[in-house]
Amino acid sequence: MGITVVHTQPFDAASKGKIERFFGNIKSRFLPLFRQVEIEDLEGLNKYFHEWLEKEYHRKEHSALGMTPLDKYLSQVSQLKMVEDPAALKPIFLKRDNRKVRHDGTVSLMTRLFEVPPQFIGQKVELRFDEELREVYVFHENKEVALARPVNMADNARVKRDKSHISFSRLEGDENV
Repeated sequence: MGITVVHTQPFDAASKGKIERFFGNIKSRFLPLFRQVEIEDLEGLNKYFHEWLEKEYHRKEHSALGMTPLDKYLSQVSQLKMVEDPAALKPIFLKRDNRKVRHDGTVSLMTRLFEVPPQFIGQKVELRFDEELREVYVFHENKEVALARPVNMADNARVKRDKSHISFSRLEGDENV
């Protein structure tokens, strides 16, 4: 996709001038208006901010651009690359972490246990996940192989185990050992 994340040093405003300028506009142009309006909740604040953004910010000529941000965007819209299947982007932007599958077929991720297919016991797998751990994808050799399932401790506690005992004396053939 040709996208690269470039991090800047903290408190280095010059390296991120565009975003700093945007926040400056919010501070100098939006906040004074915001203080004059009665807003009851976060939803109201978001609505008011988006109205201001659409009516004021995007439609006011910027000195550096010589045009409004909306006009600038529309002049370059033909250069945008559109994604045919937005769902295909989902796995690309997930966080990634490598784990070794334990002998019981589980991996630990952010203090939670997940079950993975038993054929990966003892092997390293890559987990791809979102912040909320709604879905945890298991990758092996760069191929998606499974969806990890959260371990349900209550269900696992109720599983009946075979209670037959091993008699070593019977295995050896001696009845009185």
